Amino acid sequence: MSAKTTVAFIGLGVMGYPMAGHLARRGGHAVSVYNRTAAKAERFAGEFSARAAATPREAALGAAVVFSCVGNDDDLRSVTLGAHGAFAGMTPGAVFVDHTTASANVARELAAAARERGLGFIDAPVSGGEAGAVNGALTVMCGGAAEDYARAEPVIAAYAKACRLMGPTGAGQLTKMVNQICIAGLVQGLAEGLHFATNAGLDATAVIDLIKNGAAQSWQMENRHKTMLEGEFNFGFAVEWMRKDLAICLDEARRNGAHLPVAALVDQFYSEVEKMGGRRWDTSSLIARLTK
Repeated sequence: MSAKTTVAFIGLGVMGYPMAGHLARRGGHAVSVYNRTAAKAERFAGEFSARAAATPREAALGAAVVFSCVGNDDDLRSVTLGAHGAFAGMTPGAVFVDHTTASANVARELAAAARERGLGFIDAPVSGGEAGAVNGALTVMCGGAAEDYARAEPVIAAYAKACRLMGPTGAGQLTKMVNQICIAGLVQGLAEGLHFATNAGLDATAVIDLIKNGAAQSWQMENRHKTMLEGEFNFGFAVEWMRKDLAICLDEARRNGAHLPVAALVDQFYSEVEKMGGRRWDTSSLIARLTK
């Protein structure tokens, strides 16, 4: 694949809009876009000299790589399958790269449908949040055939800090599940630590400034402790999205026999945050249920 190519991006949400923007500006690719809310696609087209399409199929026409970043398994099926889906517009040999955090099962299902049409398919969920998307510094976890990954990876590089093929179809989604399981426990531990420090009469900010240099250090500690102490929870990755992701993790664990007691418990804590009105608060809001 040449350095500059024709690509399509389906789903211009919090993550997709800046990712597609990097493809146009940093990657220098010719980009066509589709979004369920057409006005957003038109706005993107004006900002990045791109082409706004009326359907996923129309967006995918002539694209060597088609990207998607939508909400869930059903959303993904709706933009790929059927007469107006992206697969119907793709040329044999093209590759579909899905950045949705979805189930490994839907990745395998759609990879099989893609193969029937002579298309490649890579499941490629991302980590790094809105800031990572805006800054073009996402971690991309991929599953699929090595030859399809080799064609897609140079294009993904426009917004990736790290990108790796983790195994066959579904391996990207399974890796993202590991990521979410780890984050759930980290955020709960940080919330409890901050709560304990405050109740103990310590300067919690000073505590973190010290212990972040030791074994307790984490991205969450570095980037969220101040806003957690201030009760500010508007940083992109919403509680309702995390609960969707944890449901995927827990469902997969039931299949593979893994034991996830902490993930299951944190999911219940997030349900309490939702009842407090925090569906759209970011995931660091776990501390709110300790201080209510």
